[in-house]
Amino acid sequence: MSWLRYSLGIIALLAVAIYFGLPPTLKAMGFHPHHEIPEFDLAGHRALIVTTSHDTLGETGRATGVFGSEMTVPYYVFLEAGLDVDIASIKGGEIPVEPWSMSWPLATPEDLRFKKDPAAMAMLRDSLPITEVDPSAYDVIFLAGGWGAAYDLAQSDELAQVITKANAQGAVLGSVCHGALGLVNAQNTEGSPLIEGRRVTGVTDKQIKELGIEITPLHPESEMRSMNAVFEAETAWRDFFATHTVVDGNLVTGQNQNSGYETAHRILELLAER
Repeated sequence: MSWLRYSLGIIALLAVAIYFGLPPTLKAMGFHPHHEIPEFDLAGHRALIVTTSHDTLGETGRATGVFGSEMTVPYYVFLEAGLDVDIASIKGGEIPVEPWSMSWPLATPEDLRFKKDPAAMAMLRDSLPITEVDPSAYDVIFLAGGWGAAYDLAQSDELAQVITKANAQGAVLGSVCHGALGLVNAQNTEGSPLIEGRRVTGVTDKQIKELGIEITPLHPESEMRSMNAVFEAETAWRDFFATHTVVDGNLVTGQNQNSGYETAHRILELLAER
């Protein structure tokens, strides 16, 4: 039976190597890259993170929702800077989360912290509906992504109104990945599309194709270009490992799930300059 014990030992070693080695390997490839954020003291400011309420990927029956880090990373970046942070969703109530996005091997430290944080989890289970959001109460409104956002962010007239009013009041507006869809129907103070002529980014058509999710109804790059925005992005051997952040006035947009840290950082910089 020594050969059996030997084989089991090899399998166990391989399993341990994969378990501990895969997350840093993904990070080295560009997934959730390290981004140094300095300390900020912005107590007295308030931020709202808005997520999808959609939980099913088309007619496939597959679960979807917000991509964990696109909610948890800005949540803790803002919280650590002294901001009061609320979480809303299109319908309110429990927020669906993209399966595996907050688990091994994709989880960030913020994902793990969020799942152990009673206050954060309470907001995940009972988020504010967008219809009850008062945009004048917030200095920052941040739109998280995830595949579910393709089904309800741009489709929400109420969200477009919240973003339009927040922009008119001078709030900093941010998004990552599919969250950018929440910007496309908002208007500027002159009644034109908010993002028309402005530099922006979001998840690329290339990344959507590479992930095989063309089934989703709206794609940020295509939708933003259709509004005559100046769309920017980085690319990689797979765009899943690329990242890019754009600042244009009060608008801060991040390309995808890798961009949350820098996007939140740039938002804090704008607040600190005021």
